[in-house]
Formats: sequence, structure tokens, C-alpha cells
Amino acid sequence: MKSPIPNIVCMTVLLSSSVMSSSFSSPVRFGAGRVGADRPAFLVRCGSDINVESSAAVAPPADVTAAASAPSTTTTALSASVSGGGDVEEVTDSKLGPNAPPPGLLRRLLPGFPWHQLPNYLTYIRCLSIPIFTILCYFPVSFPNRAPVLSLIFALASITDWFDGFLARRWDITSPFGAFLDPVADKLMVSTALILLAGRYGGIVAIPSAIIMAREVGVSALREWMAQQGKRDSVKVGMQGKVKAALTMISLTVMLLVPEGVGLETVSWAKFLGPLGVGGAGNIAEGVANAGWSFMLGPSLLMLFVSAFITVTSGSVYFRAALPVLLGKE
Repeated sequence: MKSPIPNIVCMTVLLSSSVMSSSFSSPVRFGAGRVGADRPAFLVRCGSDINVESSAAVAPPADVTAAASAPSTTTTALSASVSGGGDVEEVTDSKLGPNAPPPGLLRRLLPGFPWHQLPNYLTYIRCLSIPIFTILCYFPVSFPNRAPVLSLIFALASITDWFDGFLARRWDITSPFGAFLDPVADKLMVSTALILLAGRYGGIVAIPSAIIMAREVGVSALREWMAQQGKRDSVKVGMQGKVKAALTMISLTVMLLVPEGVGLETVSWAKFLGPLGVGGAGNIAEGVANAGWSFMLGPSLLMLFVSAFITVTSGSVYFRAALPVLLGKE
């Protein structure tokens, strides 16, 4: 007859470790994992005579279903397969939307970061870049790398305009202040760059800039009025508007790469525009007309003209959609 002492010692160790782990581990919630044919059973073998198997299903607590249906936060953060056969879910208060995907690498590495505020932070950065961009256009006076620095600032601001919207949709998060500030920051950044470049190159940039800015003011007022009528969806942003915004930002990014001091005399077709083809005379070192990205001035101007044309056509689409309401037919 074998001695039962080894079995008793083994069971004592298991019970002690179970108590310690439950005391020092974070609270967990058992999901509806089922132990059976589709999951390996939990087998503890403490000797030749004792076999302990868990063959019963782990029933989820009553509050799991209620918590899963709550739309305010995302509770699923990490699932691990344990020896008991159930799924363990660590409950986290990430404040993301109910349709947000599971945490990726960065969210797992920085769990304390307020990820639900990241889209708003990107919008704040875009707003703060406007005064920095404006100051660097003129100061310091001697700034050899002014063109690439200005272009980089504007490009990064343009990217954040897309990225914050992407994150808000992917994480299913919205905020009233972010919904207000995001389009405002976009328009402020573009308007600032248009005004500064119009001052450098004159009418050839000022005219498409005036068209673009007038359209933005008109469409913004139209959307506000349609929202008061409860029909804002009739004038929501369409594909033409997105193409216009992207093309405008690309053209301005490329134009800002052109070194200061490059005049319109470097654009072969500008002479056919009469007084509009004169401007941008430089006050920097001689030979700057052939430096850096000076050859991109012509293509960037063409893209700006195309953007102004799409601005008119997309704006007309919005006003046509709102015409029945404006005329009182709806």
C-alpha cells in the first residue's frame, strides 16, 4: 500500500499557490469558455492514485452580458488561455467606442496613455502649428532652409488632418469639441498658407486663393443653416470635396518647397497671363532660381488652378442639393 503523504503534500502546495495567486493578481472576469471536446481539460496529477479533472463548464457571471452590452467603453483588452479551460478577460477602462478593435502593440505598451484623446491632441497640434508656420515665413531673416522647413510643417499638419479622422473612425470615438475644431483647424491652416503665398507670388496665386476661401465661407454657412433646418446630411462632405482638399494641400506643400526668391520668370507659361505672370521676385542670393525645388513652381501652380476649379464644382453640388430647402419647397 502506497503512502498518501506525497498526495497530501501535493494538494497542499496547489491550494496554497491558488490562494496566493488570487490575492496578488488583478481582478479578472471569466468568459463563457467551455471545457469539453473543443478545449483541453484541466488535469492535475499528484501521484499515481489521484486524478483531478475539471469537466464542468465554467458559467459566466450574470454581469458579463450586461457589461458586454454597455456602449460607453471597450472592456475586452486581453484574453489568455489558462489551465482551467476558461477564457480570462482583463477588464480595462479604455474609453474607446464599443466597436474599437483589440489593443495593438502601442496600446499594450502604453496602457495609461489617454488614447481616446489622441485625435483631439492631433487637432490641437495642427492649430498650434499655424502661428509657428506664420512666424517662420518671415523670421529669422537669414534662414537658408526656410522652404523645406515650411513645407515639412505644412505637410505634417495636412497628414494629421487625415490621421485624426482615421483614428476617430477606427476607435469609434467622437467628441463635440473635436467635431467642431477639426474642420476649423483644417481651413485655418490652408487659408494661412494661401494668404502668405499670395503675398509672395501676387495675382497668379491670389485669384485661386480667393475662389477657394470664398467657397469655404459659403459652404460653411450653408451647412450651418441646413443643420438648423435638420437637413445637414444633404450637404455632408462628398468625394469632390475630399479630392479638392487633398489637391489643395499637395499643391501648397510643393509650392512651399520652392526657395524664396524664385520668381514667376522661371515658369515658361506664366508670360501668357499678362500682369498675373509677374511676381515672386527674389531678394535672396543670385542663382537661387535654379536651386532646390524651384522647378516645382509651375506644376504646383497648375495643381492650385485645378483645385480652384474643383472647389467651384463641388460647391455647386452642395448648393444644388440645398436648393429645394433654400427655395422653401421642402
